[in-house]
Amino acid sequence: MARRANTPLRSTVPPGSSMRACDAPGCEAPGEFRAPRDRSRLRDYYHFCLEHVRAYNQAWDFYRGMSPDEIEQNLREDSGWQRPTWPLGRLGGQAHIGPEGLRDPLGLFADTKPTPKKTAKEAPPELRAALDVLGLGWPIDEDGLRARYKDLAKRYHPDANGGDKSSEERLKDINRAYSLIRKRLATLAPQPSQAA
Repeated sequence: MARRANTPLRSTVPPGSSMRACDAPGCEAPGEFRAPRDRSRLRDYYHFCLEHVRAYNQAWDFYRGMSPDEIEQNLREDSGWQRPTWPLGRLGGQAHIGPEGLRDPLGLFADTKPTPKKTAKEAPPELRAALDVLGLGWPIDEDGLRARYKDLAKRYHPDANGGDKSSEERLKDINRAYSLIRKRLATLAPQPSQAA
């Protein structure tokens, strides 16, 4: 398939000058729109009016008359923009890298230590907000969670704050966060193996 030029679909005849007539037989309307004559002559155009260019476009089939092998070949050429391509790995793919290719003459890698793995785990995404409400980090054990909950519950209980509504709302948030984390800790706890 030949490359298309960046030209407008409308005819380039300036307005006010005599425009070509529509190439459809018997049509006297101006041929404002271009359409390729053939798949082998994509830069040679018919000039149609709007009605006839629509009909032409509906009937256009670039692959009409081509065998399945020709269609496949054409599609392969189009996927590389009609330029030659080569399979990956053919140029030098058989070369074996020997010890000479891996030597370190400057000793750049001799003293490097392996990167240690992260020991601190990040909190699961669904628990991050709850941990922030309680002011806790991850990982957490049940005893630490319970102690922090008791401390916050005493501090924000409405009876300890004279019935303050903001303290009541804060305690509700603390209760929800504590419940969520406790349930999650219960699912993460190792289950005792059952003896057979």
